Amino acid sequence: MSLLSKTILTITHKSGVTRFAQKLFPNSLTVLNYHRIDWLENNQDMFQPNISANPPAFEAQMSFIAKWYRVISLEDLTNWLLKNKPLPPQAALITFDDGYLDNYLYAFPILKKYNFPAVIYLTSGYIASDRPFYWDLASFCFFHTQADRVTLPNNTEKTWRTQQEKQFALKQWIAAAKLLSEEEKQKWVTALPEALGVSIPQEKFATVTLNWEQIQEMRSANIEFGAHTVNHPILTRVSLNEAHQEMIQSKKKIEKELNQPVTSFAYPNGTKADFNLEIAEIAKQSGFATAFTLLSGPTSLLSVKRSPYTIRRIFLSNRHTMSHFSILLSPLNRLKSV
Repeated sequence: MSLLSKTILTITHKSGVTRFAQKLFPNSLTVLNYHRIDWLENNQDMFQPNISANPPAFEAQMSFIAKWYRVISLEDLTNWLLKNKPLPPQAALITFDDGYLDNYLYAFPILKKYNFPAVIYLTSGYIASDRPFYWDLASFCFFHTQADRVTLPNNTEKTWRTQQEKQFALKQWIAAAKLLSEEEKQKWVTALPEALGVSIPQEKFATVTLNWEQIQEMRSANIEFGAHTVNHPILTRVSLNEAHQEMIQSKKKIEKELNQPVTSFAYPNGTKADFNLEIAEIAKQSGFATAFTLLSGPTSLLSVKRSPYTIRRIFLSNRHTMSHFSILLSPLNRLKSV
């Protein structure tokens, strides 16, 4: 980002323009989306774009939320949708995707400090498992390889000479893999360690995700849980029947472990290309009351009421400063992407 862009962001944030815009849009829902809360330096061989913030940055963001928003629970939202119970003005919902262990280690204590509810969308096939998400497996292979080239999943070759070029190649590899059918993507993922001459230590990914005991502890302290599929396929890359099975089996597994209904779903990847009206209808038929995208928000309550299976969420990244953060959460975000 240029110095001019940073300066404009800072002035917009500090001048109060974002808060003024927020006041003009009180009947709205602002849904924050996090993945990981951890230190970049502790995750050199993991997929760093999924680290949404380090713990101090996350706490600063929660302090901002406490000052300017009213944090609601998923239950509050569901009761508003189904039972017409009122929501406060400037309602905000805090969500996490995937089910990483650092949600428990770093985010959970901060959420408790502010007495904030939150929702974690679990990819049930990875919970209490040593199975790596494909983006973390790819990151590990690229970080440790001695190779200087790779064939991308679109069958083009990419070479590198510097660490920066290698990181760019990693992002291109993952982006190309996302465009494949789930079956083809898994073939490329399985072949990648050998292609890059890397062996995966047996216990490398054993403590990356939550276990059910940690989930039970969080559930008893104001954290709710939703479904995020079993295997994290992009649902437009599988058949409708497979999409339904991914939703319903994830829902059943979490309900069995927690002994309570699971009422909400989050689409993997969540962009416009990753779900459609048929898939949203499957979410409804699977027994969910709400489903969340990663189309950026905030959203008017009228839009949420009309389309509870395509609710917007604001994707947060470790590259976002507090100036970024305040603008992303404001109605200005819907006028121009930042």
